[in-house]
Amino acid sequence: MIGAALIVVGLLAVWEVYVDVSQINSLILPAPHAIGQALWDDRGLLWSNLVVTAGEIVVGLTVALATGLVLAIALHRFRTVRGSVYPLLVSSQTVPIPVIAPLLVFWLGFGLAPKVFIIALVCFFPVVVPTLDALDAVDVEQLKLMGTLGASSLQIFRWVEAPAALPGLFTGGRLAVAVAAIAAYLAEISGATHGLGVVVQQSQYDTARAYAAVVVLSLISLALFGLLSLIERRFVPWSRRVRHA
Repeated sequence: MIGAALIVVGLLAVWEVYVDVSQINSLILPAPHAIGQALWDDRGLLWSNLVVTAGEIVVGLTVALATGLVLAIALHRFRTVRGSVYPLLVSSQTVPIPVIAPLLVFWLGFGLAPKVFIIALVCFFPVVVPTLDALDAVDVEQLKLMGTLGASSLQIFRWVEAPAALPGLFTGGRLAVAVAAIAAYLAEISGATHGLGVVVQQSQYDTARAYAAVVVLSLISLALFGLLSLIERRFVPWSRRVRHA
């Protein structure tokens, strides 16, 4: 943590000096001190929109985690359809969000639903891949042993496959958090009246405020990343052993 803080301070110092020396227009690149001032001066505006965007991200991530887990289990269990379905999942990630966003707004309105759909669409694939890999990596001998002991398919999943899948699920969740903020921004600029994405879009002549909104958006991702890591350490302690094996 100390090392990361020192790196951030160093980068901010270089940034501040560059803006001062280069005399670059503040509409193109505001100085860090101006962004910090905007964080304080516009704290009320940023907070109210943070609540909106954070809610969208949390719900979207929850849907992505649930959908990704179900899809990973289905692809693992039904290998005959895996070859045809998996490429479709990959293709779903190549669809530009700005292209489908107006259609989603038309279908679902300007409420929470289209934002959640877009965030879940962007985030579910990073969940599917590591979860599926974790399921595929289950020790075959362990599965044979459970079968020899007369365990049912459901019992094998409960005691062997599910615990093996959880580290992959949390890894995917952390990867999804990294792109969830981008997805929320794209969702909001495509049709919303509130949210940090809207603040950024409306601050084209106040770049310091726009950067301040981006800082808050990044802090949401960092907080969720840390929260997922804490939950994993608390409820999936064997994941650390898997990671260091």
